[in-house]
Amino acid sequence: LECDLAMNLVGQPLVRQQVMKGVREFLENRNPVKPLVMSFHGSTGTGKTYVSSMLIRYLFQGGLQSPYVHQFSPIVHFPHAERIEQYKESLKRWIQGNLTNCGRSAFLFDEMDKMHPGLIDVIIPFLGPSWVVYGTNYRKAIFIFVSNAGGEQINDMTLDLWRARKDREEISLRDLEQAISKAVFENPQSGFWKSGIINEHLIDFVVPFLPLKRHHVKQCVVSELVQQGLEARPGVVQEVADSIPYFPEEEKIFSSTGCKTVASRISFFF
Repeated sequence: LECDLAMNLVGQPLVRQQVMKGVREFLENRNPVKPLVMSFHGSTGTGKTYVSSMLIRYLFQGGLQSPYVHQFSPIVHFPHAERIEQYKESLKRWIQGNLTNCGRSAFLFDEMDKMHPGLIDVIIPFLGPSWVVYGTNYRKAIFIFVSNAGGEQINDMTLDLWRARKDREEISLRDLEQAISKAVFENPQSGFWKSGIINEHLIDFVVPFLPLKRHHVKQCVVSELVQQGLEARPGVVQEVADSIPYFPEEEKIFSSTGCKTVASRISFFF
């Protein structure tokens, strides 16, 4: 996993550091005091889904298709605000039932920024250091929350550092964590708004995904071309990278969509 992250995840030093620290400590501990809970934050195309699926692929045979891996999307699974109490009950039952089957299960919550506030708190009993919840030991489970929320604040801080001629490796996790907390946990539109998960400090690792620069996008283009069995000609790599929108308007430093649209753009140049 460490090697794969180093080779294939572009421009995310903090992610590699945090994810490896979290996973290594958790797996080396034969008797963890609580489940591993990670929250991924950043704007579109910076690698949040890529890293969560890579992590699952290494930990579970069959990856995301494993019967012990469960993915939730607010738009698919919890679309109607008026049915929140019903969703709470079924989410609690689903997690409880699956953890009873296998204590080493993983639960992925996508697009937490679109989750109805209050809903996610129903899983609090499963995240804490309780020895036994509802009659079963759940402390070997993994919970991953993925969210675009906080992305704007991460982008602003990265841009400020760039303007101050500082390297992205110099960005401190502490600075970013404070900005993310404010954006995510104090926002009434966020799934974590006033959440007990935050108040009770149940998230072990807040993982910030930084915006990607043009040379990172080029790395994504090369790797996508290789994956598609196409020749990575410098001219094509440059054209694909140039076709992507960048921000801010004047300097055009960071990709507005990260590497998300790279795969679909390649066909225009062949």
